[in-house]
Amino acid sequence: MNDANRGLHVIHLEEPELQFRYDQRLVYPRDGLYLFGPLEEPNMIRDLRYGVIGTHESVQMFRAWSRRINQFISIPEPTFRSGSMQLQHVPFPSFSGAFHVDWPTEPPCLIEDLDTTEIHESLRISNRYEAIKKTVDLFVDRLISENNRLEYPPAFWFVVIPEQVFRLGRPQSTIGPDNRVKGVVQAPKKFANRLEQQPKLFTDEELGTEVYKYAKDFRRQLKARLLTEKIVTQIVRETTLVPEKFRRRSGLPARRVQDPATVAWNLATAAFYKAGGRPWQLADVRSGVCYVGLVYKRSDLSTSHCQACCAAQMFLTNGDGVVFRGALGPWFQPDTREFHLNRSAARDLVRMVIGEYKRLHMQPPQELFIHAQSAFSHTEWSGFEDAINEQTNLVGVQVRDAHEELKLFRLGNYPVIRGTAVMVSESHAYLWTSGYVSRLGTYMGPETPNPLSIRILKGVCDLSTVLRDILGLTKINFNSCIYGNRLPVTICFANAVGDVLMSAPLKGEPKLPFKFYI
Repeated sequence: MNDANRGLHVIHLEEPELQFRYDQRLVYPRDGLYLFGPLEEPNMIRDLRYGVIGTHESVQMFRAWSRRINQFISIPEPTFRSGSMQLQHVPFPSFSGAFHVDWPTEPPCLIEDLDTTEIHESLRISNRYEAIKKTVDLFVDRLISENNRLEYPPAFWFVVIPEQVFRLGRPQSTIGPDNRVKGVVQAPKKFANRLEQQPKLFTDEELGTEVYKYAKDFRRQLKARLLTEKIVTQIVRETTLVPEKFRRRSGLPARRVQDPATVAWNLATAAFYKAGGRPWQLADVRSGVCYVGLVYKRSDLSTSHCQACCAAQMFLTNGDGVVFRGALGPWFQPDTREFHLNRSAARDLVRMVIGEYKRLHMQPPQELFIHAQSAFSHTEWSGFEDAINEQTNLVGVQVRDAHEELKLFRLGNYPVIRGTAVMVSESHAYLWTSGYVSRLGTYMGPETPNPLSIRILKGVCDLSTVLRDILGLTKINFNSCIYGNRLPVTICFANAVGDVLMSAPLKGEPKLPFKFYI
């Protein structure tokens, strides 16, 4: 620790409570949904309309799972560790029991004729950019066509992928020499990079180099290409839906999967959220507060290592999230390995955030917290300040993983308690967002938990307030139904959002709800 060694003291922050139906409060999302149900709002979902796309076999597996979540799903037999029963498991009461809206067992919208052989053949193409692009085409083209055809399209689509898509649809996936097939793209990636910098007589399509503008990752590319069409998806593997159907030759499960109740909790919560519902929100929150997480991602195609995309993830205390896409530019600094905007790009990005907040609340935020993993440059911060007026208190907070800086040990069988903080100075503390949780009766981790380093770098705010906010922001990830993430939502999905933004050519609306990216 390089900060002043004097005055160190340890505090414990109470676990943030969540608010559910009937204004009831609990700390664990599954408890709240099981006992009371989701928030009751004026725009609450009355009719859940979703779609499913996959092969015939994939859709049959989805139907089996869909029937299952309309019923009570029990938890595994209790296990004991060091004499304490693990309490993280909560039975799934059925979809309607948890979310107070009926779940249509038969998908309201359905595409179930994707060809398994065609998917298999596209994945075997030796050029991995071409292979992934062609495989994603099979799903994206049908989704766009069906969404445009329907007068009342679904709120979101389940994309059920065979295991071969998961296995071969990732950046490091390779195909053995005996299984490869030749594609149509002949130009190598280096040639495509050169063409980006030089005038050319032919189009990318004519030269076959357009495939290099898309990521070698099925999930990221699918999400990125559907942004323009504003189609929300939930990607799910066949082995997640019916793990009992997939076995090794030895008879053992092909993959370790969470118990059926936990899978139901996570997928059902994500479905409810992506259909337009809000499962819960933070209780006892300050009004007029807006949180922004900065997202940066370097371009893989550009010959300039400095070229990167910037985005801002805006979150409100009720959990609503929006992603604002900023400008492409030379934001990466090789000497410091950090990303920094110039003044005009920083100003424009925060102006978009302020504009959206004013649209929702008819006035600017009283407090705007910008969370970043790196420090803020003077030029960058001046741009942020240009975008606000005297009504808004602007605060810059650095949130970093501190796994090499500090360890804290606790007597007994379990590690430090979640919510523990070591206060280093008036602007710096170490916060444990993972650790022992009494409600769960255990620590949900494999090794000694590491803290986050929290620093107020710009602006003025009480440090304990910042720490409580960050602990609260670990509990509004609606893409699953867990006790809490290690990172606040402003930082947790930064890499995932950046990956999606850079996985296809940037087009269309620079502002979309967070659910499009996860």
